[in-house]
Amino acid sequence: MSHVEPRPGSLVSIDRRTFLRGAAVGAAATAGLEGILEARKAPAFAQGTKIHLLQWVDFIPEGDTEVRRQVAEYTKQMKVEVVFETINANDLQARITAAIQSGAGPDIIMMLHNWPHLYAGGLAEIGDLCEWKAGEQGGYYPHSDAAARLGKRWLALPYFTGAPLIAYRKSWFAEVGANQPPKTLEEYKKIGIALKKKGKPIGQTLGHTFGDAPAWTYPFTWAFGGAETDPSGKKVVLNSKGTVEAVAWMTDFWKQACDESALAWDDTNNNRAFHAGEISATLNGASIFIFAKRNPDKVKNDKGEPMWPDISHFAIPDGPGGRTPPYAVAFSHGLMKYSKNQKAAKEFLKWFHGKDMFGKWFEIENGYAVGATTSWESNPMWERLDDALKPFRLSPRGTRMLGHAGPPTAKATEVYTKYIITDMYAKAAQGTPAADAVKWAEGELKKIYEA
Repeated sequence: MSHVEPRPGSLVSIDRRTFLRGAAVGAAATAGLEGILEARKAPAFAQGTKIHLLQWVDFIPEGDTEVRRQVAEYTKQMKVEVVFETINANDLQARITAAIQSGAGPDIIMMLHNWPHLYAGGLAEIGDLCEWKAGEQGGYYPHSDAAARLGKRWLALPYFTGAPLIAYRKSWFAEVGANQPPKTLEEYKKIGIALKKKGKPIGQTLGHTFGDAPAWTYPFTWAFGGAETDPSGKKVVLNSKGTVEAVAWMTDFWKQACDESALAWDDTNNNRAFHAGEISATLNGASIFIFAKRNPDKVKNDKGEPMWPDISHFAIPDGPGGRTPPYAVAFSHGLMKYSKNQKAAKEFLKWFHGKDMFGKWFEIENGYAVGATTSWESNPMWERLDDALKPFRLSPRGTRMLGHAGPPTAKATEVYTKYIITDMYAKAAQGTPAADAVKWAEGELKKIYEA
């Protein structure tokens, strides 16, 4: 979704009931932050306080550099030490699980997807901050709201979002007659078949990795009319004609158009393969283009020229039912219930998520991260970006959520965590008949949704 070269992570088995147990703990209000900042004096409660912030390793390295600058500024200004730690995204869930089970760890942890629902019992009350941000910055995208809220209770503070698009080599597509991005999946398959014959396959992971795999397999299921559950979220409906067709189509696409060694890639492998000229297209965030442009001496084409002018993006093409609904990953910050510094942590989050600090980070991200609130669509930065990045501006619109057609519950998060939908496709790609792969996945879903 690398330039950062993180190692592949592993997820632990999670007992859903462990994280749904217990009620939220009320936290202190954040009123008064503006006065504190204006006075440039630390509040009395904060003297000697330390806040531990845990996030992923950003796929835009400059983004983490900016966060480090910001926390250093806050530490100096507020006399509150902010410790900023990053780990690979695939290791985050294991850290969250261990922290909640032990009752100790970072005060604030980045959450992906609708993880807050799974860890609801371990998260502190943060509703006042969520309502403040929505009022200041234009309201949340529906999926950012749904990922961080359970009924009227806010579980986490929405941070950013963005749907991955397909990065592709324009000149290579043109070599096989595709001067414009494909409009349908059938067109995409034909292009992929022709390119694979030329030794330039499409690269797509079906592995246990946080972003690129589910952002491909979930929309692909929806594109053919498949769904995990009915609208109630209680009845599993995965084993349908549409899902079987999706898996069968994907299997054919995989064999004829894709790099079949990519089965277990994580979210970094496709970046490296693209930059090395080994694949012609891959579903990804804007990081492939951004890194290539910022490192023209490192990322070159076969002529030794900078590769970035030859890279552009398109959304997953239309399926049999029309437009393929995207899946934009929702990112949020969870304030941990065990934290002994909840008031200080909330003061920091309000500063960190405010228009000024977030805006500086947002511009450095260059379209890789889209604001969780809709007002960031109209930020002037978008007009300054390369045309190749502009499709990311509206990429979160129309996103469906894990658990579709039901709500994005903790059970839907558990299905994601166990990579059941992705494994359904991976099994078929490795030889399991499509109908059998779907039947297996439905059985796994029933153990979660209907238990």
